[in-house]
Amino acid sequence: MSLLDVRGLAKRFGGLSAVQDLSFTVDEGEIVGLIGPNGAGKTTVFALVSGFLDPDAGEITFRGRAIRGLPPHTINALGMARTFQIMRPFPRLSVVRNVMIGALGRHPHPADAEARARAVLDDVELSSKAALPAGGLTLAERKRLELARALATEPALLLLDEVMSGLNASETERIVELVRAINARGIAILLIEHVMRAVMSLASRLVVLNHGERIAEGRPEAVAGDRRVIEAYLGEEPDA
Repeated sequence: MSLLDVRGLAKRFGGLSAVQDLSFTVDEGEIVGLIGPNGAGKTTVFALVSGFLDPDAGEITFRGRAIRGLPPHTINALGMARTFQIMRPFPRLSVVRNVMIGALGRHPHPADAEARARAVLDDVELSSKAALPAGGLTLAERKRLELARALATEPALLLLDEVMSGLNASETERIVELVRAINARGIAILLIEHVMRAVMSLASRLVVLNHGERIAEGRPEAVAGDRRVIEAYLGEEPDA
């Protein structure tokens, strides 16, 4: 049984079909990349899977339980966490207290939540910033704070939405190393990312969307040469 099993997922916004008959799985401990050009429907899929949007059709099963229609906090309690493209930390709270908010779901005693938060900050190399207001962090540090807030909930599946966007090469490599370390602890990852070098090095399997539809799925090296994928990204068919 897969950790996450999505079958026939669909979502419309008025006359726009954002996701159409989408099916894919994520297995225990796996890293799967969800890729596609801008507007392909990737973030909508994240919102559907994590409970922030209600699907129009389809089934979502997580850890053997049907979760379609469940609110985000219930899905999170089952062991799924996500990050967001647009990061909204509590800017006036300290970094450690931002992470404590995520930890409180499993550690309701404040001292336990703080211990968990500090351990996570150590994992993402932000311990030295623990006492600082979150609003004063750099972009790269805010990315790692977003990751820490999700990790504090102790997920079995982590949905990462463009955690490397806007970073330089060295900052990106740092995030890649963190993602590998997180996965090495047994946490499965579903990854949306436009930094293709990072996706190709991290994911064991790619699911490619275009206009809300799955157009390809497979190992990164196979997907990279798929004519439909090249056409979706370049807007034209490659030379024969």
